[in-house]
Amino acid sequence: MAAEAPLAEIGWAAPPFALRGTDGATHTLAELAGPRGTVVAFICNHCPYVKAILPRLVRDARELRALGVHVIGINANDAAAYPEDSFERMVEIAPTLGFPYLHDETQQVARAYGAVCTPDFFGFDAQLKLRYRGRLDASRKEAAPEGTPRELFEAMKLVALTGRAPEEQHPCIGCSIKWRDEG
Repeated sequence: MAAEAPLAEIGWAAPPFALRGTDGATHTLAELAGPRGTVVAFICNHCPYVKAILPRLVRDARELRALGVHVIGINANDAAAYPEDSFERMVEIAPTLGFPYLHDETQQVARAYGAVCTPDFFGFDAQLKLRYRGRLDASRKEAAPEGTPRELFEAMKLVALTGRAPEEQHPCIGCSIKWRDEG
């Protein structure tokens, strides 16, 4: 089911976390944050929206790293209901990403951030204050055509260089996060 992320109030502090990575180690936000900015990307393995943007996200993460902005992928989906999103499957695709891929097994981090869909991008400045909550680009379940503006990349480049993000931000659209049944 498609979901759209709400517009976010700019300036709130990134909630800290400690999550297991696909390398088997536990990683914290403080450890993984970039010196000039950080993107926390709620993604998963099975979502067609994520699959459509993944090659571009990998490219943008590589280019942002050169600017001092680090990308962190977090999968919060219920793996019992969606086995393709299991930790073991995360480990299989992690080598293709080029950025840390963490498992939010309790879903507490996704809730703390207010994540609602995959993909859902949160862009923070060097002080871990939110400057961007928007989409990667205009892709949906299919990749947008070549030449489509690189919204996340350009926003985080601006954050890295000036500490500000663009005034106009378009919400992410993707599959709803697969929450565990609390009942």
